[in-house]
Amino acid sequence: MSELLLFHHAHGLTEGVVAFADDLRAAGHTVHVPDLYEGRVFTDLEEGIGFARETGFGTVLERGVAAAEGLPEGLVYAGFSLGAMPSQKLAQTRPGAKGALLLSGCVPVGEFGASWPEGVPVEIHAMDADEYFVEEGGDIDAARALVKSADDAELYLYPGDRHLFADKSLPDYDEKAAALLTERVLAFLARVG
Repeated sequence: MSELLLFHHAHGLTEGVVAFADDLRAAGHTVHVPDLYEGRVFTDLEEGIGFARETGFGTVLERGVAAAEGLPEGLVYAGFSLGAMPSQKLAQTRPGAKGALLLSGCVPVGEFGASWPEGVPVEIHAMDADEYFVEEGGDIDAARALVKSADDAELYLYPGDRHLFADKSLPDYDEKAAALLTERVLAFLARVG
C-alpha cells in the first residue's frame, strides 16, 4: 500500500477533498491531508484564488512543503489544481518520491528543477475543455511537456469542461469522470506502492 500527501485546491480543504482521501484510505492507503488555508474554505473558486493570491502563492507553496516535514520518504505526492504546485515541487525535489498525481493542474517542470526526476512516475488528470487547465494558465502545455520528457508519465484527459470534477462537494463534480479518475489513481497507487 502507498502513503500519500494530498493537497487541496483553491476552495480549501473541502468535504469533497476529505471524501476523496477517505476513498483512498478505504482501499488501504495512508493519506495525509494538510490544510494549507488554516481552516478557510470558500464556496466560490474566484474567492479562494483571491485568498491564495492575498496570502501569497509562495506562502501556500511553502506551507505545502512544510507539511512533508516529519513524514517519511517514499511518499506519493498528490494535489488538486492549486495543490498540484506543492505536490509537484515535492515530487521533484524531495528525495525518495514514489510518484506524483497532478489533478487539474500542472506547472512547467523548470519551476522546480532542470528536469523531472528519473524513476518517479507521474500522472496528470484533467478535463479536455477545462478553461483553467486548457486555456488560462497553459497547464496542458506544461503537462504535455512533462509527459514528453519523463520516463514514466501519463496525461489523462476526460471529456468535459469542469475544473474540480473529482470533488463531490462542489458543483463541478462529475460522477462518471470522478469514478474513472479514482479507478486510475488506485491502479497507479497499486503499481508504485
